[in-house]
This record gives sequence, C-alpha cells and structure tokens, in this order.
Amino acid sequence: MKTDVQIAQEAKMRPISEIADSLGITDDELELYGKYKAKVSLDVLSRLENKPDGKLILVTAINPTPAGEGKTTMNVGLSMGLNKIGKKTITALREPSLGPVFGVKGGAAGGGYAQVVPMEDINLHFTGDFHAITSAHNLLAALLDNHLQQGNALKIEPKKIVWRRVLDMNDRALRNIVIGLGGKPDGVVRQSGFDITVASEIMAILCLATSVSDLKDRLSRMVVAYNTDGEAVTAGQLNATGAMAMLLKDAIKPNLVQTIENTPAFIHGGPFANIAHGCNSVMATRIGLKLADYVVTEAGFGADLGAEKFFDIKSRFAGLNPNAVVIVATIRALKMNGGVPKTELAAENLQALEAGLANLERHIENVNKFGVPAVVAINKFPTDTEAEIQLLKEKCAARGVDVVLAEVFTKGGEGAVELAQKVVEVIETKPSNYAPLYDVHSSIEEKISTIAKEIYRADGVDFTAPAKKQIAELEKLGLDKMPICMAKTQYSFSDNEKLLGAPTGFRITVREVKVSAGAGFIVALTGSIMTMPGLPKVPAANGMDILESGEIVGLS
Repeated sequence: MKTDVQIAQEAKMRPISEIADSLGITDDELELYGKYKAKVSLDVLSRLENKPDGKLILVTAINPTPAGEGKTTMNVGLSMGLNKIGKKTITALREPSLGPVFGVKGGAAGGGYAQVVPMEDINLHFTGDFHAITSAHNLLAALLDNHLQQGNALKIEPKKIVWRRVLDMNDRALRNIVIGLGGKPDGVVRQSGFDITVASEIMAILCLATSVSDLKDRLSRMVVAYNTDGEAVTAGQLNATGAMAMLLKDAIKPNLVQTIENTPAFIHGGPFANIAHGCNSVMATRIGLKLADYVVTEAGFGADLGAEKFFDIKSRFAGLNPNAVVIVATIRALKMNGGVPKTELAAENLQALEAGLANLERHIENVNKFGVPAVVAINKFPTDTEAEIQLLKEKCAARGVDVVLAEVFTKGGEGAVELAQKVVEVIETKPSNYAPLYDVHSSIEEKISTIAKEIYRADGVDFTAPAKKQIAELEKLGLDKMPICMAKTQYSFSDNEKLLGAPTGFRITVREVKVSAGAGFIVALTGSIMTMPGLPKVPAANGMDILESGEIVGLS
C-alpha cells in the first residue's frame, strides 16, 4: 500500500473557496491561505446565532498502546462515511505539533485513505497558529523578566515564578535552564526552562475562548508568579494582555481544509491531553454545529483522559450537548491489554482478547456515566479473525452497546458507511442526557477523588504534603471553584503506565496541584508528566526530505 504522504499527494482537492461555499460561508467570512487552506471569521457564529445546532459526535478510544488504535483516522473516515449516506458533515480536529511530527509519533492528519489535506501543510507550519501562540507566550515571559530587571514593582518572588518559555519542538536540553547569565544588563539570574508549545496555557485558552473579548479576559487572568506576600501575579498586572491578544488575532479563527474525499474539516488548536483538556477549539466546534447536520470531533488519548475532559471541561464551558460517542478500539490493542506482546499480536488469541476487553468495557461504562449513548468502532486489521470479531461483538452486546467494524484506512468513507448508519440510528433512537460528572463548587480534593474513583476505579487518592499546601493556597486565593484537569499517564487507568487492562486495588497519588486560571481549570499532576518531550534515538526527522520538485517525502 502507498504511504500516507503519497496518498495525500494524489488526492483531488477542491479549492477551499468551493468547500466554504458548500457550507454557506460567505466570501467576506473567508480568509484564504493559498488555494486549499483558509481561516473562517468568527462573524459566522453571530450571523447564524439563531440557527439550530447540528448533532455532535465525539470520537474517543481505549487506552493507547504501541499496537495503535487509529482514533483520528476513524474520526476522518466517519465524517466521510456520514457524507456518503447524505448527511452534511464536518470533521473537527486538533492541529499537529511539530515536536511529535519530527519525533516518534508522526503527524496527526489521519492515515491511509482517511486523511485531511493538504497533509504536508497541516503537519508543518499550517496557518501559523502555533507560532503565534509561541510568540504570545514568550512575549509574556520577556515582559515578566523585564519587570524584574526594571525594579520589580509587583514584588515578584523570583523563586515563585511559574511561567516558563515554550517552543514547538521536542528538545530535552531546554527542560531546565538558567537565564540571565552575563552582566547586570542581561537580566536577573534564575532557574527556568522550556515546555513544548502545546503545553502552554495560552494554547488551552485559545481553544476554550468564545470571542476576542473572552480571549482577552482569560489571558489577563493567567497566573505567572507569586509575590513576596504569597499573592498571585497575573498577566493583566504586567499589562501584557493587549499585546498578546494582538499576536493571536488570526490564530483565534478556525482553519478550514478538507478530507481526501472533500468533506469539510476544521482543524484548530492542539492542547496537550495530559496537562490540558486535549480538544480542538470551542469556536471551531460551535461554528461547525451551525454549518452542518453533524460534527465529528475528538479528544486526546483514551476516554479516561480525553473524553472525561471533553465532558467535564470543554462541553461544560461551551454549553455543548454531545449526542453520541464512538469508542475506537482494535483487536490488536485489546490483546495487548490482555497481556500479549506486540510481536505476537497477529496470532489468534481469544483468551487474551477476553482479558483485554475489560479495558474497553470500563470505557463504555464511563461514557454511560455522562449520559451519552455510545457505539464501539473496531478499526479492522487483516489479522483479525472471525472468532475474535464474534467474541468482541458478544461481549459488547451484553453491555447494550453496538459494535461496528470499519475499514477507513484502506477504504476511506466507504469503509465507514455501516458505522455512519449505526451512529445516526443511535442518535435518532437514544436521546442524550449529558451531564458533567461533578459540581465545580465541590472542594478540590472531592473533585479529584470523584474522577479517580468513578473514572479510574481507584480505591482512593493520596495527596503529597506539597499538593495539600498548594490546595490550601488555591482555596485561600479563591481559585478552587473550577473543573479539574487530571495530568496522568495515558497508558493506564491508574497512574502507573505498566498497569494495562482494567486494574483494580490501586490508589492515585497527586504530587502537585496548580491553577490554569485563564483556561479556567485546576491541574492535578500524578506520576511523571513530560511537558517538554525529547527525541528518540532515531527521530522521524531523519527520514524526511524535500525534493527539487517540491515533493515532500518521509512525512507520515
């Protein structure tokens, strides 16, 4: 089979102005970035304010494994499948980060015959959103250090500065650095470091903002440090809000592209699914719901992280009412959750599959707790046997959930027609009674415990002494009545990535609690969460090139 980039390069794209016209977007609401990319004005939402929303479908997955699940590929394939059965559909995805593109994960534009295009542009600089976020973030960092240099009128305690710098690249050498070296004119010497751009609070804010004014309000509330009296110092106090918003004036507008089969696609924003909420922008989703009958969106990692945050953070803030959830799994990944090593996944193993199914069953139970009906989509591999498929269907049927096989990687939208029909049937026959899991006005410890017990199935939560102190400080500052954003390994329901399947008899340890006041959530850190990844021994970048003709090779 051809590579992803070869398939993408052979796609017959329509001019993006035609895609926009098919959605009812006017010329005045479209800002072209070449022939096949465009920004869409936020004015669309105002113009269509009284138009009823379409149906919202969340695509999530089991806990990720090296065997692969194909969540983004399924998202794209489902959107194309819905269009094939006559449903006006938009897919809404996150933008890829350059770090993973050049590292080990690769791009994030789908795969095979279920991709968004132009794939090369989307995976590289795209429309410059990440660069704008990087610039806005680092402008604030520069203003902060300049404030220290120029007399420190806000009495900032240098050792309590929490605002690091960012770069959209995997570069472990920048995790911990010392700045201000040199002479007195070169700044105040202090320890600091870099995070990857997708970990910036500004990224989370951009994806949750509902207007330019909301964006500015959120930016101004960001906590950058604490003063000598223990009080929070914000970006607004540094008079940084206006300049940052100015740098983000285009980045806040959703990006419009298309799939290989010309289904419209909004690709906008890309917050981490660990330390942030891991969803595309609220504006892209809300505009999509006004323009289409169905919007297919996704949330990062497995449902224990991405879907939980989609429901408890994004949907809560944006007033969304999700109509259905598609949980993506592969028989290969389920067998790996059942204890089979990656090298032996091709062989039929019903015992391991049944053991690994506990992971999928728990995700189904969790989605049901939010009151949204679910469908299981199996990303079919050639090695899947009829006996394995039958076992999977029987187990899910016992849970009252339909299982549909999909072959979107090799067949595109045609491979998702049955899935699309089933999703429409579920939406039309099973009403959604969406509700968040907890009340934001509960205490921080209560909210964390609810997530740990209800979603992870932990026996309880242990808070380290520093975490307890931080919680007390946030309560004192009145920054505790917000949703919780759990920072946890994506590989397990627990905070131990080696506990696969559906572990029980464990406790979650919260080692640190910090506030993202602008984004509007509290981050509870467990385990070791990396905010600046490193490159592998053989980075994907080593196999990439551009030919004299302009053709890109090696990108996936």
